[in-house]
Amino acid sequence: MLRNGKWVENWQPIQQKSEDGDFIRQSSGFRQGVVKNAPADRYHLYVAYICPWACRTLMLRKLKGLEHAISVSVVNPVLTEQGWAFDSPEQNLQKDYMHQLYTHSDNQYTGRATVPVLWDKYQQKIVNNESADIIKILNDDFNHLAQNDINLRPTHLLEEMSELNELIYDKINNGVYRAGFASTQQAYERGYYDVFTGLDTLEEKLAHRKYLLGEQLTEADIRLFVTLIRFDLAYYSVFKCNKQRIRDYQHLHAYMHRVYNLPGIKQTVNAQHIKQGYYSIKTLNPNGIVPLGPDQI
Repeated sequence: MLRNGKWVENWQPIQQKSEDGDFIRQSSGFRQGVVKNAPADRYHLYVAYICPWACRTLMLRKLKGLEHAISVSVVNPVLTEQGWAFDSPEQNLQKDYMHQLYTHSDNQYTGRATVPVLWDKYQQKIVNNESADIIKILNDDFNHLAQNDINLRPTHLLEEMSELNELIYDKINNGVYRAGFASTQQAYERGYYDVFTGLDTLEEKLAHRKYLLGEQLTEADIRLFVTLIRFDLAYYSVFKCNKQRIRDYQHLHAYMHRVYNLPGIKQTVNAQHIKQGYYSIKTLNPNGIVPLGPDQI
């Protein structure tokens, strides 16, 4: 991690935990917005196909039709001792590691260098590294450049969506990490039971509707999909969330494929990167062996 702008220790998945062994997620350090009516190609996304938080920004970029306006760099899926690395020096500053972009933006930065990152190529700095902010920015602030007329945050659904987003984050998106990175049995069980309570709730909700809030695709669907698509590939095994697979849920599994088959969404999913990335975490898989299956998602 970085401390006062210096890389001081090998990468670890857990930076902070509670006294009871619960995984505590780091708060994002860059929370700015973008310039109004920004020109095409001012902004750049740094992502990892392994990372659900990063891939929801890729989904927004695809759904809005912003590929021509916002360029992308994908880090290597295998986490190194210095965290996320580039296969070759990245295009903006010719850096080798993600943490070098953080210290370029703030030479006193302390914390983990995470993805996604929204980068300003004109000012050569990080604008935002909070995925919840970035997906809102992509939905709301690039309509002048968007090639697709879609709004994933419709005003009449915002209140209901906000409540649903909270459930999805607490029980499912972050729940799998709380189970996977727990350091006590009790903390693991809290995360585990939250995950499956949340999945059971949404399985029931999807029994009679196309998407989470009805017939219209919303941000809530993006937030849920990125965890569902990784579940059978990684979370079921390496995070010990092994009560049921997503393919064992009739409605969730059909829903996952419904979203997966939307135009462009398949291109935001890389199953091999997902497996390589999660199984490269030495604290969870010391020998680094990557499973060959599952054959289908």
